[in-house]
Amino acid sequence: MNKLLLTTMLLSASGQLMARNAQAPNIVLILCDDMGFSDLGCYGSEIQTPNIDRLADAGIRFSQFKNTGRSCPSRAALLTGRYQHQVGMGWMAEVDEHRPGYRGQIDAEYPTIAEIMRAGGYATYMSGKWHVTTTGAYDRPNGSYPVQRGFDRYYGCLHGGGSYYKPKPLYNDLTPITEVPDDYYYTRAITDSAVCFVQRHDAKKPMFLYVAHYAPHLPLQAPAEAVAKCRERYRVGYDVLRRQRFEKQKQLGLVPDTMTLPLFDREFGGKRPAWTDLNEQQQKQWIEGMATYAAMIEIMDEGIGKLVQAIRDKGMMENTVFLFLSDNGATEEGGFIGQLMSDLSNTPYRSYKKWCFQGGTSTPFILTYGDPKKNIHQGEVCDQPAHIIDVMPTCMALGGVRYPKKMAHSDLPGENLLPVIQDGKTHERTLFFEHQGSCAMIHGTWKLVCANRNVAWELYDLSRDPFETQDLAKQDPERVEALEAEWVEWANTHKVFPLEDKSWTERINFYKAKNPDQRGE
Repeated sequence: MNKLLLTTMLLSASGQLMARNAQAPNIVLILCDDMGFSDLGCYGSEIQTPNIDRLADAGIRFSQFKNTGRSCPSRAALLTGRYQHQVGMGWMAEVDEHRPGYRGQIDAEYPTIAEIMRAGGYATYMSGKWHVTTTGAYDRPNGSYPVQRGFDRYYGCLHGGGSYYKPKPLYNDLTPITEVPDDYYYTRAITDSAVCFVQRHDAKKPMFLYVAHYAPHLPLQAPAEAVAKCRERYRVGYDVLRRQRFEKQKQLGLVPDTMTLPLFDREFGGKRPAWTDLNEQQQKQWIEGMATYAAMIEIMDEGIGKLVQAIRDKGMMENTVFLFLSDNGATEEGGFIGQLMSDLSNTPYRSYKKWCFQGGTSTPFILTYGDPKKNIHQGEVCDQPAHIIDVMPTCMALGGVRYPKKMAHSDLPGENLLPVIQDGKTHERTLFFEHQGSCAMIHGTWKLVCANRNVAWELYDLSRDPFETQDLAKQDPERVEALEAEWVEWANTHKVFPLEDKSWTERINFYKAKNPDQRGE
């Protein structure tokens, strides 16, 4: 389907649905970046996140919510309600490989959540990190920028990484921003933009606002006074804090209270170092890194509080629904010290961002109605297995919005989570994962996973071993074979093959040389 026909269908649907959705709720979707499962106060952390915690205490939080393990794929899945390969974002935006599942941006054939919500009568706004346009098109719009994919207004950076003080390329709608004030800090600018969208919003229409924070993605950068506020709490070291987080998670009902906190020695090449094994300089580096990381999250939380207040001041609070999640687990990209930081952040799970083990794919997920009467299970934890592909159908259900009947690809693989939120009844799911050769599937209580295509599958019974410590593959080869066949069938029908095992730089250079056209057109 060409882009013009898609737009025509969406505009036609918009006129039909606008009147019906006059009282539809405002939806505020907040996504943070590279934050571990345990990094919020309401998920066990010592990091002070009172505003997010209030949303969790008023609404419901999920304990088994999954993402794709990496930024670009998770954003593509969130924005389209589909597995990332199907819409062209099987790897990263850094390169267009000219392979169907790996185009480096969202295929125009698939509408975004903004296009669908706008067709349903919503005003649509976005503030923050985009990262689903191929980097070869950062110099001029190629049809895939936010305001070209359904957002009425946009402020933020198209790229996935860079400075918090001078992010590039920064855009206001389709206009590049080349200069920023001396006191500029990206996290606060994202908040200020979102607040401005709320203040200028015409309340006659429902609002869909996507706030995509860059925090706490590397580089570790935060104002000195914010870091100083956090430093003291990390002097006890990661062993003490990891135990404290785990015990709090038990109290909150996020992990079974019968479980023992695992130590992931193999992630450190055989022996995970204790805090006392580090020398003084290494301990100082870890303390400073964690204090900065915590400050970045706390500044984001302050901004969320400011946004909630703006919605309240606008008189929109009781008709607004908030959703909060992270795009993947914490990263070990910061070397040895960074890995030790992420070992704390991802408590109690194994591994990190970019792998399909639990630490890479587990995220906090919170859904809260601004009207307290609508939060049926206030402050409770939901154990329903869920996935980032569920965000779009859930938002559509909240707004009473449907795919236009004549549009192709109206069969979303995700689920509307509202029924389980309302009645509390959980059910089994089958979920699929692949990123950079790391593959996995969850089928009921069983998980099949491998680190890359050149190693054997591992098998875990998540009902007894949610932390992936006891590999049962050799004990149950028939189950491995059956699950692998199901995963291969999914991969064959979702543009996943062939898998790549080139390194980051090698892969980018290879496909740029093979396909010089990098504008994603």
